[in-house]
Amino acid sequence: MTEQRSKTFLADLIRKHMPSREEMAENKYLRPIAHRFLSPELWRFTRRSVPRGVALGLFTAFIVPVGQIFLAAFLALPTRANVPLAALATFITNPFTLPFWLLIANRVGAFVLKMDAATTDVLNHIFASGDWSIVFEAATIAGVTIFGFIVLSIVSAAIGYLLAGFAWRFIISRKRARRLRSMAARLDARLGAREG
Repeated sequence: MTEQRSKTFLADLIRKHMPSREEMAENKYLRPIAHRFLSPELWRFTRRSVPRGVALGLFTAFIVPVGQIFLAAFLALPTRANVPLAALATFITNPFTLPFWLLIANRVGAFVLKMDAATTDVLNHIFASGDWSIVFEAATIAGVTIFGFIVLSIVSAAIGYLLAGFAWRFIISRKRARRLRSMAARLDARLGAREG
């Protein structure tokens, strides 16, 4: 059986590295809703499904620490997003990039919440009388980081949606222009052959 080859590099790359519809449908966690995953509209690359898939994947990548692919695939069903792109976009957060994203989420959360050193020092001083200061400081850092991840999930999903939409339009317009040039060249060749 020959491998199906598309006209775009991105679609070929996704097909090569992502599980097929049937492989995802055979997964024990997805088996109860597997019949919905076989719907071809969830696996097509269209102008609506591509941005939705990217946005959904980025949202779940930052909002949930584990099981992101399954959550993205599950949420792709009602939103009619592209399942392969939703699953692929979740890989922005992985064990190798997690320390980087933890730092970024903490900084973003602190910036949005305006948690400066003076506020933290005052609260630490209140709890400094006992062993609660360490617990309070850890809870503060964790809370700020979690809030940062929530902000990152919303902002990255919005930016991903816009960028994927623009990229899709750019790719389609280039393909259309190439097709029109090819048609014009063939027409010119035919007209030239008739005149000659």
